[in-house]
Amino acid sequence: MARMHSRRRGKSGSKKPVRTTMPHWVDKRPEEVVDLVVNMSKEGHGPSMIGIILRDQHGIPDVRLIAGKSINEILKENKLQSEYPEDLFNLIARAVNLRKHLELNPKDLHSTRGLNLIEAKIRRLGKYYTEKGRIPKDWRYHPEKAQLIVR
Repeated sequence: MARMHSRRRGKSGSKKPVRTTMPHWVDKRPEEVVDLVVNMSKEGHGPSMIGIILRDQHGIPDVRLIAGKSINEILKENKLQSEYPEDLFNLIARAVNLRKHLELNPKDLHSTRGLNLIEAKIRRLGKYYTEKGRIPKDWRYHPEKAQLIVR
C-alpha cells in the first residue's frame, strides 16, 4: 500500500506475533496488571507509554492476553480515558508547535506544507472519531482552539 502523502510504497510496520494464550514467563495476575495500568494513568502516562513501560520494565508483552481487555478499555472502565484519543491529541500538539515555528519563520515553505499535511490528517481522524462517537458530533478542528487543547 502506498504512503499517505508521498505516493511511494515502503516497508510495512512490524507485526506482533500471533499469540492466543498468556506467555508462561509472565507471573502477574490480571488484577495486578489492571492496577499497574490505572496507577500509571494517574501518574500522567498515555496508553502507548503505559504499554511500553509494561513491556520493558514488567515483562508484559500484551495486556489484552493477560487482563482480557486492552489498555484503553481498562482506562474507560476506570473513567481515566482522556477527552481526545491519543493519536489525535499528538497530531494537534504537532500542529500547534509547527504554527509557533511558522510565526517565527514565515518563509519556511517546507514546514508550511508539513502543517497542511498534519492538519489534513487531523481533519480525517476527527471525521473518523466523530463517526465512532469518541468525540462530539459537532467537533471541528480550529487552530486557535487547538492551542487551548494542548495546554
